[in-house]
Amino acid sequence: MPTLIVLIGPTGVGKTELSLRLAENFQTHIVSADSRQLYAELKIGTATPTPEQLERVPHHLVGTLHLTDYYSAAQYETEAMEELLQTAGYDIVPFTEQADVYVVNTCSVTNMAERKSRQMLHRAKKLNPEAVVVATGCYVQVSEEEARADAAVDLVLGNNQKRQIVTALDAYFEGRTFDDVLADVEKEQYEELEVSTVLEHTRAFVKVQDGCNQFCSYCIIPYARGRVRSRRMENVIAEIKRLAEAGIQEVVLTGIHLSSYGREIDGESHLIELIEAIHPIDGISRIRLGSLEPRIITEEFVGRLKKLHKVCPHFHLSLQSGCEETLKRMNRHYTPEEYYEKCKLLRAAFENPAITTDVIVGFPGETDEEFDKTRQFLEKVHFYEMHIFRYSRRKGTRADKMENQIPEETKAQRSGVLSSLESQMTKEFRTKWTGACVKVLLEERQEINGVSYMVGHTPEYIKCAVETDAPDNTIIDAIIEGELTADVMKARQG
Repeated sequence: MPTLIVLIGPTGVGKTELSLRLAENFQTHIVSADSRQLYAELKIGTATPTPEQLERVPHHLVGTLHLTDYYSAAQYETEAMEELLQTAGYDIVPFTEQADVYVVNTCSVTNMAERKSRQMLHRAKKLNPEAVVVATGCYVQVSEEEARADAAVDLVLGNNQKRQIVTALDAYFEGRTFDDVLADVEKEQYEELEVSTVLEHTRAFVKVQDGCNQFCSYCIIPYARGRVRSRRMENVIAEIKRLAEAGIQEVVLTGIHLSSYGREIDGESHLIELIEAIHPIDGISRIRLGSLEPRIITEEFVGRLKKLHKVCPHFHLSLQSGCEETLKRMNRHYTPEEYYEKCKLLRAAFENPAITTDVIVGFPGETDEEFDKTRQFLEKVHFYEMHIFRYSRRKGTRADKMENQIPEETKAQRSGVLSSLESQMTKEFRTKWTGACVKVLLEERQEINGVSYMVGHTPEYIKCAVETDAPDNTIIDAIIEGELTADVMKARQG
């Protein structure tokens, strides 16, 4: 039976060097749980492994993400597949290492994402030509013939077949035929995947919904993911209860089109009912919502949401454009003024809520005048943060066939303008909180400018650094004093 060696103790007592010697002696790997050093750009704490130490022994959970990386529904699915494989006895190793099986959860949201997916499949086969390479995800779903014809791919699994990953591999290794006919995402029910272990012990992402019925003219997702399918409420509740028992204090509800949760039942969203059912769960202190469609923000929805004190006043409302003409070509079902009214509803119900959004620049036909309308509208709403994307043509979408495609250099220029605006608005929003009393969920210890802080987030997702001896996964009262770095506010406990 394999043996797990766990080293615990305060910073600076020699855990790192001892772990290296043990790993070298037993010819094994190191899994870091010291401050969860996932982000390559963040040197957390005072005992971060040096490049030389990382070279001595293979490390896991160190520098695997970048600051610009976002957690998504696809990442949730990937973690769930990892758990299924581990439970079946598979060892998970870094992609850069030679392995017997490579599973690539592909993406097809942009041409670049699709190209990177194909490159990853070929890279896997190059790392070990004898390995089994499994392709799953959106690229497989929308380009099945191309994926099957790829010499680098041994098995294909559609978007609603990820739960069968172990069954498919068992059949392959036993020489049996696996029925890998892609499931029809238009007809399938929600595929139950869950994550019982998380990288953080403060926050967990819970996928509750899949598919989309919107058919925006630029988006391939409805064809890759199918129509709206929702996870059974009792299964969501059961997973969150398990997460709470594991010490998780904050859950983030996510989905391909979260606002449509339960819509397949009777044509109405049941997201608010789900949130209300989660709210009483002991141990859960915060409920954070993923991306929402503007149309879900009604007086009734906001009124019920306001009564739930665990709900974080941090709302990501997808916009895409502030120009009515552009929105029509995008097949978005609202006007800028309707969107603005939704923001006013949220600001009337919650004190200084954080409102964030997505914006696409360079959509086909977007004139200088239309872009300027968008810029002015963004200034009018005054967002906390914006995710700015350059339009990417997707074969199979209506927008791909539209006339007046925008040159890449124009997209880059417009993206730069909005990025500068976003930086300005973000700073202004954070500055508003100077002197305010807030609750900070402490997540990790960081050294900033030579000073040791506990760093965490407010319900509005403002990142704060506090000089405190309080442990992580603790919610403390703090007063924001001002800007510490470009993305971190300094706060004092009190």
